[in-house]
Amino acid sequence: MAMSEATADEEVGVDEMVGVYRHDVHKFRGRQHGSGVGEFAGVRVNERVPLGADADASMLSRPRGNPEQSVDNHATPHRLSLVSGDRAVDDPRLVANRRGDIEWLVTPSEPEVLHARWLTSTVAGAYNETVYYPYTSLQYHVLLAGALLDNYREGYDLEDLYLVATEPGEFERWPGAAQDSDVVEAFRTVLWTPAFALHVTGAPGGRPGVRLGERAVRSFGDVWARLPVYPFDVGSGRRWRVLDAQLRRIRAWSTALAYIRDFTAAYKPHEPSGDARRPSRGEGP
Repeated sequence: MAMSEATADEEVGVDEMVGVYRHDVHKFRGRQHGSGVGEFAGVRVNERVPLGADADASMLSRPRGNPEQSVDNHATPHRLSLVSGDRAVDDPRLVANRRGDIEWLVTPSEPEVLHARWLTSTVAGAYNETVYYPYTSLQYHVLLAGALLDNYREGYDLEDLYLVATEPGEFERWPGAAQDSDVVEAFRTVLWTPAFALHVTGAPGGRPGVRLGERAVRSFGDVWARLPVYPFDVGSGRRWRVLDAQLRRIRAWSTALAYIRDFTAAYKPHEPSGDARRPSRGEGP
């Protein structure tokens, strides 16, 4: 956390918790901040996120330095899935309706509505943070930035924050369900799936959690491995063991959260059945 709240207000010009969900509209087109438009669908977008929340969220998933294209023949803003290797949502309708879908994600003026829409969105999950890191997720970067900003505004530093894993409650993929859920915490729930939920918070409230660490670095696997309580019984089935083993290897936070979403959608480890299988092409989240 680097600047006072008063300074942040002057720089943003809109409610900070609204601006954080609008700050990366340019990434839907694979553009940098400097080349992004200042207004979209009648609202201000691409503004700076205060208190260093966006920068810290970026460092959770991307290393410092000048990146180079890491996957040949994939220089697009569409995310690649670690589960299937394909584009995360290979549906041409998403491209055709993209402008309307993006408007839906950024135009509300209530920050709780914006959080719920990003948390349950399928469209946002189809894009990466940058073409240089195509397995990262724009959706989870924005949700992490929102969680960090909300915590920083409450006076917590990064080293004060915990990752908390919980049961999902009654899951439905639509914003109203997220807002009504007893499990989802506005701004601080960064993942909500039918299998479990994850939260980044300085106030775990008695729930078992593990600290993120002193610095914003790509450390998801290390943090996941130190969780005192898992939201599932790793020994209860092969699918859970596969998921747990893979999460211990993934360093980038947004990539890991996207992997959980893709894996639980494709293999449904929370539903009793036989061994895991590979999803067919086109099947999945």
